[in-house]
Amino acid sequence: MRKISVLLFLAWVGFLFYAGIALFTSGFLLTRLELTNHSSCQEPPGPGSLPWGSRGEPGACWMASRFSRLVLVLIDALRFDFAQPQLSHVSGEPPVSLPFLGKLGFLQRILEIQPHHARLYQSRVDPPTTTMQRLKALTTGSLPTFIDAGSNFASYAIAEDNLVKQLTSTVDSGEWDVLITHFLGVDHCGHKHGPHHPEMAKKLSQMDQVIQGLVERLENDTLLVVTGDHGMTTSGNHGGDSELETSAALFLYSPTALFPSAPPEEPKVIPQISLVPTLALLLGLPIPFGNIGEVIAEVFSEVEDSQPHSSTLAQASALHLNAQQVSRFLHTYSTAAQDLQVKELHRLQNLFSKASADYQRLLQSPQGAEAALQIVITELQQFLRGVRAMCIESWARFSLVRMAGGAALLAATCFLCLLVSQWATSPGFCFRPLLIPMAWGLTGAVVCAGLLATTGLKLDSVVLGAMAAVGSLLPFLWKAWAGWGAKRPLAALLPMPEPVLLLLLIRFAGFFSDSFVIAEARAAPFLLISLILLLVAQLHWEGKLLPPKLLTIPRLGFLTPAGPPHHNGTHALGLGVGLLLCIRLAGLFHRCPEETPACSSSPWLSPLASMVGGRAKNVWYGACVGALAALLAAVRLWLRRYGNLKSPEPPVLFVRWGLPLMGLGTAAYWALASGADEAPPRLRALVAGASVMLPRAVAGLAASGLMLLLWRPVTVLVKAAAGAPRTRTVLTPFSGPPTSQADLDYVVPQIYRHMQEEFRGRLERTKSQGPLTVAAYQLGSVYSAAMVTALTLLAFPLLLLHAERISLVFLLLFLQSFLLLHLLAAGIPITTPGPFTVPWQAVSAWAFMATQTFYSTGHQPVFPAIHWHAAFVGVPEGHDFTWLSALLVGTNTFASHILFAVGCPLLLLWPFLCESQGPRKRRQPPGNEAEARVRPEEEEEPLMEMRLRDAPHHFNAALLQLGLKYLFVLGIQILACALAASILRRHLMVWKVFAPKFIFEAMGFIVSSVGLCLGIALVMRVDGAVSSWFRQLVLAQQKAGEQSSLVYMGAGSSAREAQSHLLPPYSQDLLASGTSLFYNSKS
Repeated sequence: MRKISVLLFLAWVGFLFYAGIALFTSGFLLTRLELTNHSSCQEPPGPGSLPWGSRGEPGACWMASRFSRLVLVLIDALRFDFAQPQLSHVSGEPPVSLPFLGKLGFLQRILEIQPHHARLYQSRVDPPTTTMQRLKALTTGSLPTFIDAGSNFASYAIAEDNLVKQLTSTVDSGEWDVLITHFLGVDHCGHKHGPHHPEMAKKLSQMDQVIQGLVERLENDTLLVVTGDHGMTTSGNHGGDSELETSAALFLYSPTALFPSAPPEEPKVIPQISLVPTLALLLGLPIPFGNIGEVIAEVFSEVEDSQPHSSTLAQASALHLNAQQVSRFLHTYSTAAQDLQVKELHRLQNLFSKASADYQRLLQSPQGAEAALQIVITELQQFLRGVRAMCIESWARFSLVRMAGGAALLAATCFLCLLVSQWATSPGFCFRPLLIPMAWGLTGAVVCAGLLATTGLKLDSVVLGAMAAVGSLLPFLWKAWAGWGAKRPLAALLPMPEPVLLLLLIRFAGFFSDSFVIAEARAAPFLLISLILLLVAQLHWEGKLLPPKLLTIPRLGFLTPAGPPHHNGTHALGLGVGLLLCIRLAGLFHRCPEETPACSSSPWLSPLASMVGGRAKNVWYGACVGALAALLAAVRLWLRRYGNLKSPEPPVLFVRWGLPLMGLGTAAYWALASGADEAPPRLRALVAGASVMLPRAVAGLAASGLMLLLWRPVTVLVKAAAGAPRTRTVLTPFSGPPTSQADLDYVVPQIYRHMQEEFRGRLERTKSQGPLTVAAYQLGSVYSAAMVTALTLLAFPLLLLHAERISLVFLLLFLQSFLLLHLLAAGIPITTPGPFTVPWQAVSAWAFMATQTFYSTGHQPVFPAIHWHAAFVGVPEGHDFTWLSALLVGTNTFASHILFAVGCPLLLLWPFLCESQGPRKRRQPPGNEAEARVRPEEEEEPLMEMRLRDAPHHFNAALLQLGLKYLFVLGIQILACALAASILRRHLMVWKVFAPKFIFEAMGFIVSSVGLCLGIALVMRVDGAVSSWFRQLVLAQQKAGEQSSLVYMGAGSSAREAQSHLLPPYSQDLLASGTSLFYNSKS
């Protein structure tokens, strides 16, 4: 029941955080209202006569079509400079040698040979620069809001009126009218190799051949449009708002003359959404209802002066139709929603009314009105551009009530974590009160939701979830504060050491600075190093860095040991220095934010396939495989060190044979991925198939290993032998009365155990026959062994989702985690029988290391830095498993959060594990009782993690406290991000820095909280399996009717060296059954 209570309470706390995040997000990242209205030819966009070209013609729409067919070639991630020619070398300047320049040479030849038939534009893209949002803009002419970036995966349909829907509903000639092609190769090559790789030049040359083939087959009534949906950064990613990401190429071509003049030297810059109304009017279609783009006026000029009206009037007609459609949209939208600025809306409507009246007047007397038409064109363009600017600003308005409610809920949940984490260490703590107020609150929220549903009131799921959270949180806080918190001073609720509290406050305040957020990749290691130095200094202040000889007290000519420290000074300092070195080395794998142009990202973050030169690639491949082998060897050596490789249980067998197979599969996949482009043509299909199957095989093996671990988590080696185990006598030389508490702590336990052994010996001498001795190995590290095995199994699939050279970072990650755990264990006292606690500095250091690893694996909290190549690992080309791609990319991004959250229980387990590393004298060979009494004193064999089972109540309370402390540290980070985003919501960098940071922190918190619950659940599963193992042993002994002894072996020696120690009271059930329990930490 205690285990279930802990897991349910942690899950409930996670739900409270989720509700706060969702409520704040709904007020901060608003989505605009999507109208369901559609344009049609039967409904003109506004009053007044239609343009001259559509009068009286059968089938004419708002404007007569200029083209009968359209070929739209969408090249994903076609950056504008990809379409530029190779620049000639200018004397005095260094030559430009970029692989992608000049590869679309056919476009340049067309522009030079047929200047009146073609035009190249620089298309300015609105962020976010993700594919689905750009496709939505290219078809609707609208502005996807920031939060729509989350629908980059699993977006199948566009609900708004769009160009494709107009084409399918209007055009019906019996033959093909529109050909749309979407090429993903350039985008895929950018994610995999980057734009400066020779593969990009090869891919652009292929696109150049495709365009040339299309141009050669075009008929005179066909318009060719070649465009990119967005650009890409220098690393090949996209999603943000940098210059390279928002710059795309747009190329228009027609076999007939389309432009009255030659192209300018510098291509014009036009908004991307301008393409939608332009294509609609050129094809004789209605402009989509929600479009706010501006037509490209020059394509409506009259090339041949055979028409009765001038080019200026034609441009004015197209712009007026466009403005009428936008004005109609504004009127409809402002009626349905109130998020547009009223004052600016009235100003723009007045501007449009004046321009429209001038246009209608000029239609009546068009002769000699060129100057007046230019004024009308200018006014219409001002109106259209003003509407676009107003919509961009208005659709970023916030709901302050929801934002404040979400932040308040996050703050209250953080206080709850702090309150209950301290309550869990109190002597009278009980688990049952954790669930009662929570159950009543949730019941009330469900009843309230039911009443709202029956009465027909509409309430969105976010508000309903927030109501359920508040309804369950307030009663619990009231009961906890009234029953426990009010009885203690407020300072007792903030038990963190002042230096740790100062570091957390510095980190909290840093989220309010855009410079700190941008430079967090350097700030997080600095805070971690500061905390490590603080830990070393604390050990020095507490005297734990002094050598043992300085911890002795001379008394009556004797040296009485006061208890040796966990680590001597040299060892602890070595841990600190090694940890600092690992952090510094991991910092070499960094990605620079785009806001710091002087910084250079590490070249080691790119995959090996992007490298040019076989020798360097082979050297790096060998280093990556070596890091993988070192990681496997380190895990196996650690398990062997604590004796966890001797059991015949299935998980141990999997560690022996399954982990090497996973390592071989990973190395083989790296070899294929790095050399796939160099494979012979007849083997490329085989290589592609193997590149898909190998990651799946490794992931399948990892899943199998985890299932085996959950099935049989106790890796115990049991041996039975006849005869009673020998006991030994612990002799304490008399050196006078104890003079200090250290003397009492050292002497009294020895006397107690000596009395136990004497009593045990008397019982054995009364038996006619020697009992059966059962030796059980590896119980001293049973919990840690399961955690380390699970983390290793998780690391392999996560490693496959990263570039090959990130394996070096994973090796450093495991190494610095090992060093940090040992350093933390040196300062955590082991209290028996409890309560057990994990200090705040340990939890804070663990959370800081998770953040540091996030940056060391090449991530940044911005969308352009997402490792999109992870979406293609183990997935065949042309797949439609969008949910799987999203899962792979998310797992890659938050790999560090997963590993550190799942491994968080090691902070509680490791100090007990390190108990076996204290200095102990070598055990003498067993002999008779007389010899034992005259032997020199021997150190007691430690119980290690079995101490946790001595006090199950304190064990579960410690797990609850650990989980709440970790959630508190993560919670104040997401709270700081929420407050910073709300206070600085009008800041210049809100959408570039603060909004992405909040989104990444929110997703990271969700992933971490789930991983934390899974890690604690694994420890509880092991604990339950150990209890079941004990019960089975009791039943077996009772069924056999025999009296037996059980010897527990941990780490450090063999079975023939095992000597027995009577276990403390957790085994009373076995004692009552006639089974004698003995423990030894050697195996």
